[in-house]
Amino acid sequence: MDFAQVTKHLKSTRMKCVHNTTRVMNAFQQFLAVLALLLAPVLAHAASYQYFRLGNKTDAQTKPDAGIAMMGGGTDLDEAFRWLCHKTNGGDFLVLRATGDDNYNSYVKNLCPLNSVATLIIPDRQAAQDPQVAEIIRRAEAIFIAGGDQANYIRGWMGTPVEDALNANIAAGKPIGGTSAGLAVLGEFIYGALKDKPDDNDLASADVLSNPYAERVTLIRGFLMIPLLENLITDSHFAKRDRMGRTLVFLARIMQDGWSNSPREIAIDEKSAVLVEPDGSATIVGSRMGAYFIRPTRPPAVCQARKPLAFRNISVYKVPAGGHFDLRSWKADGGTAYSLSVEKGKIESTQATHALY
Repeated sequence: MDFAQVTKHLKSTRMKCVHNTTRVMNAFQQFLAVLALLLAPVLAHAASYQYFRLGNKTDAQTKPDAGIAMMGGGTDLDEAFRWLCHKTNGGDFLVLRATGDDNYNSYVKNLCPLNSVATLIIPDRQAAQDPQVAEIIRRAEAIFIAGGDQANYIRGWMGTPVEDALNANIAAGKPIGGTSAGLAVLGEFIYGALKDKPDDNDLASADVLSNPYAERVTLIRGFLMIPLLENLITDSHFAKRDRMGRTLVFLARIMQDGWSNSPREIAIDEKSAVLVEPDGSATIVGSRMGAYFIRPTRPPAVCQARKPLAFRNISVYKVPAGGHFDLRSWKADGGTAYSLSVEKGKIESTQATHALY
């Protein structure tokens, strides 16, 4: 074989190697593409909702009893959780969160004889659109919405199948509860915290009494449809974090903005809870200041941007643990009645000690 033939043979061999290498690479790329398609649902699920279940894998077939467990945050109250658990009649208890973990599962399971306790973490609107998420909610006998940041619930769940499933459960007479941020979203009117930044301090009374239209006063309505909580806003950590002033601003804004002529408020202190039966009768439990049932008797005199609030003759029932309140008649058994007024952004009380709480 002469030099020209050798050169030709080497070129032919190299071309075959290149062609074979290209075929192998193309096949490998096709394999990766198929693998990506196969894994896409798994990866999407992994990046979407999370579901942790403790107890029986098969759902119970029980009929729950209606009720509302409204918890003010802080240390969880065993008594309130037992009450909510009892309403399931041995069914399946579901905790909803936007962030966090499944630490409620073992706590609730140890308190109550239940078929199962599960935590469903729904971090965003993508997760809330998943049909399986709504199905998990619909199958539960009781729902508990954990604390955190209510802005996550409003941004992520409102207007999605999650909202629809929750309202379907409520309409079916299933019990529901919430603490802190979970309590905040139970009423018809909601402080949404939509303008709060991650490093912001709590929205304080002093921040808004001087300006009821401060940017962070973001009020929302119409998320959940709980009949006994219509025309009502809630607040948590109440006396502990001195939230009376901001609550009065919320009520004033609801009236000033034309949402209601006579809104009401249930404000609950830390380590306290209000347990509401289907007939509207409520029992207050816990170890701190209890609950405050607040209703304005007239519109605010001044509720404008950058002007101190003027708001007079606001009726308050303070009901400690062991007391009762009727949400339908708006009357207390075992509580203290007094009035509050706001003049130039300062709150005045008719209590003998002038105490706000």
